[in-house]
Amino acid sequence: MSTPSEPVAPPADPAVINCRIRTLLGSGELTPEGRAEYGRLLVEWEAAVRAEQELAA
Repeated sequence: MSTPSEPVAPPADPAVINCRIRTLLGSGELTPEGRAEYGRLLVEWEAAVRAEQELAA
């Protein structure tokens, strides 16, 4: 019996994530929620850069 697979999302664009990070940082001092979002975006950006490098290889 096979299990249904989740649809594969296309890799995120590092430039878009970077823009979101810059926008977040440009808003002034980060709140605790902003810091959490910043950390999440950094992890997402790193994964997107790795995915791009793997596609290029």
